[in-house]
Amino acid sequence: MMKVVVNGALGKMGQETVNAVHGEPDLELVASIDRDNDLAATIKNTRPDVVVDFTHPSCVKQNVITILSGGANAIIGTTGLSEADLMEIDAAAKANGLGALVIPNFAIGAVLLMTFAAEAAKYMPKVEIIEYHHDKKADAPSGTAIKTAEMIYSVNQHINSAKLDETELIPGARGGRKHNIPIHSVRLPGYVASQEVILGGVGQTLVIRHDTISRDSFMPGVILCIRKISQISGLVYGLENVFHL
Repeated sequence: MMKVVVNGALGKMGQETVNAVHGEPDLELVASIDRDNDLAATIKNTRPDVVVDFTHPSCVKQNVITILSGGANAIIGTTGLSEADLMEIDAAAKANGLGALVIPNFAIGAVLLMTFAAEAAKYMPKVEIIEYHHDKKADAPSGTAIKTAEMIYSVNQHINSAKLDETELIPGARGGRKHNIPIHSVRLPGYVASQEVILGGVGQTLVIRHDTISRDSFMPGVILCIRKISQISGLVYGLENVFHL
């Protein structure tokens, strides 16, 4: 029986995770906590195998360090971590003989979108990303969009290499950029999480899109990560890498 703590349990993703853990016979929810609780003390008192964190970009890195220092594995669904943060987390996990999973998106369909987009980018020279989230999301662009851009660039370092003859009349109109890939972030009520990757070639476009209709779509990925975390040493970044464990 794996002992699980959910941090950020009052948030929408936290609530879904609490319900999902309760529904699995091989998992035991030993604590569900939020911002007014002491994370370090909870870990000390409950001795969990893993802490699942769905909190806020402003505190996520410190949460991970606290989790690992307390002797628990970490599964992080909170976005907003920088590359330097990921390196620090990897070092802390290895120093404590533990695993850390940082997952920008737990939906299987979103992982497939990223994989398909990277494959298509081998053959098409232009790409842009549009991501849509609810208006309470704290960071932009989304971790999924950043991860998508990283996966595309890893297979095609020449993507978008041809310069456009254009002028931004309003700064930012062409979006932010990751590896020279424009990312456009939409924040509106009514969305949960959606993403389009639009690829262009001579005389054609290819659109790959994934829509999250409800947050329960993330839960199979969360449960998979909980069950796999004991096999990990150091940092693993992205759900696609968990499938191979």
